[in-house]
Order: sequence, then structure tokens, then C-alpha cells
Amino acid sequence: MGLFDIFRKKKNETVEQEAASESTEILSESESNSDASEDEQSTAVSENTSAVTQPMMEQVGLVNEDEAKIWQEALDKQKISTPQLTETETETETETETTEQQIYDAGLKKSRTGFADRFNRFLANFRSVDENFFEDLEETLVGADVGFDMAIKISDELREEVKLKNAKRKEDVRDVIIKKMVDLYEADGINEDATMNFAPKGQTTVILFVGVNGVGKTTTIGKLASKYQKAGKSVLLAAADTFRAGATKQLQEWGERAHVPVVAGKEKADPASVVFAAVEKARDENYDVLFVDTAGRLQNNVNLMQELEKMKRIIQREIPEAPHEVLLVLDATTGQNALQQAKLFKNSSDVSGIVLTKMDGTAKGGIVFAIRNEMHLPVKWIGFGEKASDLREFKPEEFVYGLFKELVES
Repeated sequence: MGLFDIFRKKKNETVEQEAASESTEILSESESNSDASEDEQSTAVSENTSAVTQPMMEQVGLVNEDEAKIWQEALDKQKISTPQLTETETETETETETTEQQIYDAGLKKSRTGFADRFNRFLANFRSVDENFFEDLEETLVGADVGFDMAIKISDELREEVKLKNAKRKEDVRDVIIKKMVDLYEADGINEDATMNFAPKGQTTVILFVGVNGVGKTTTIGKLASKYQKAGKSVLLAAADTFRAGATKQLQEWGERAHVPVVAGKEKADPASVVFAAVEKARDENYDVLFVDTAGRLQNNVNLMQELEKMKRIIQREIPEAPHEVLLVLDATTGQNALQQAKLFKNSSDVSGIVLTKMDGTAKGGIVFAIRNEMHLPVKWIGFGEKASDLREFKPEEFVYGLFKELVES
């Protein structure tokens, strides 16, 4: 089942759940009214029965009035509800899935609204599928941050697709556009590994974080440290961003919050020396994971990029297979600038994955498509807010559904 098919399935399930919920509410009201009516009828029957049967009961000597009351009370207490364990377990699983959907829905609200507004403005001028249509479409897609290359790619493929689907109504055209975007996104992600890579059990996993200042790199490390620590792993942090004022202190605060130790050096100290001390400690004391915070690299500064390479050499000298991940942290709100950062860092840092932060703050959201299409780098984590729980593993199905669900009809 393709990603778009999963999307449509989710959409249909949501519609069915909403319909079922409405039916349940109506049924509950009906049952409530019915119960009230039955109670009235029962009371009337009970009174009549009592009036008719009581003399007869007394005549034949079955029970007296007091004994009859005791019998009725005993019967009332025998209304026992049998617990349905299977249903409860199913409800718990559904609740967990719904919670994940709700987090994506809430985090992508601004992007979803922005996408819908752009497409609605574009479709409001729709008259026919001609050259003007494709020019407007390309402009709309570029404005949504999907990137120039992908915008042209979508436009070119749609020329044939629209003819094949015989799409003439703007609703049909809209669905074809979204389906093509999702299909291309899925195709670009074939053989992409979005999981985190770890060292074999008993060895330290080293994860290096790179990115410019202000993207949320140190905060991301703190959030991940908290997650893995709660998952039962021993975590160590290395404060190798020795140049930015307050960077070390910020990481130490996150360490205290997550109950995770931090290896730090003096202000303006050689970052490589901090990395060396941290790797040694992590290896000798058998830490499961070492997160290394680095300075906010100015991507056009050759010296700083060389310094990053120096850190990697030191890490590999102590742990040959490391670093196991080089995660590039990008700010989703910077749009195409984030894409340029990804290109430059990939060329100099062997980036293995992306952490996309501040996703809840952008009205575009297409940057995820651009990164996959042009960089072929997996987004491994996505951030929707300030809390540690707001950093989530990236799930393409939830992302696509959260972004487009209000645009595509069920």
C-alpha cells in the first residue's frame, strides 16, 4: 500500500469514526429517553402488579410483604458487568495511535492552514489546464517551500497525469496534484533509512550534532538525552560548543534536568579537547550513548568546517566505527535557507540524517519535500514545540496526513 493510499485510508477511517461518534450520541439520547419511558411504565406495572398479586400471595401463604421486599433487593444487586479485557486493550492501543496523530495534527496546524490557503487561492483562479495553470502551480509550490526542482518535477509529471485522469473539475485537479506530490515524496525516499543507527550492544554509540546557531541544536540534544535516559540508556553529553556564550551552561542545565552528566571545558577551549575527554569517559565507563554538541558552524567558513573534521578524526581514533550518526539540525521556519545549509553541511560533514525543529512555527512545511527530493537525506526527528515530548520520531504517514488531510476529499 502506497503512502497516498495510507493517507486516504486514514481519511476514510476518521470520517467513519466521526460518523460513528455522532450516531452513538444520537443513540445515547434515544436510549436515555427510552429508559425514562420504561422506568415510568415499570413503575406503573409494578404498582398494578403489587395491587393484584399481594392479596393472592398472602392468601396462598407464599411470602409476606417484608419478605417480598428482601427478595427484590437481592435481585437488584445481581446486576453484574463482566469486564471486556480484549476491548480495553484495543481501546488503549487506539488511544496511543490517536495521541500520535493528534500531536502531528496540532504541530502541523500552521503548515496545514498555509498549504490550504495557498492551494485554495491557486484553485480559485482555475479555469482550465493550460500553460498559465502550470505556471501558477509552480509558483504556488515554490511559495510553499517544496523547492524549485521539485516544483518543476511535479509540474512536468502532472501534464500527463491530468490528461490520464481526465481531471476537469478543480477538486479533481487538486486531488491529482496532492497525490503526485505524495507519490514523488515516497519515490524519493526508497532505500532511505530513517531509523537511528546504534553501536552493537556493550559499545558506546556516538552521535554528532551539527548546524548553525539558533536552529535549536543544544535544545534538541537535551530533549533526546531525556528521551534515551528515560528509556533506560546511560547517556553522556559533550559540550564542544565552546565559542558561543552560554552554550555550555545551557547544555549543563539540560543535563541536570535529564539527570545526565556533561563533559565540559573552559570557555574558548579547543572543542577537540572536550570531544577527546568525552569519548574517553564514554568508552572507559561504558556509556550507551554520547551526544556531542558542536559550535554553530558558519557554513561558508572553511576553517570551522576543518575543525569539525578534526573532531571526527579524534572520535574515530578512539572508536573506529564512530560517529554512528551525524545529525544536521535545521530550523523549518527558515525555508530554502535550511535547504542550502543541508547542501553545504552534507558536503563537508557526512550528514546521515536531519532533525527538523520549529515545525509548528512555519506556515509552509514543504521543506520536508525539498530535503528528500534534493538531498536524499532522511528526516529522523521532527520538533513541534519546546517540551521534550514535542520532539518526535519522524513518521512520513503522520506527516502527510497531518499536512494534507483538509485538502483531499475522502
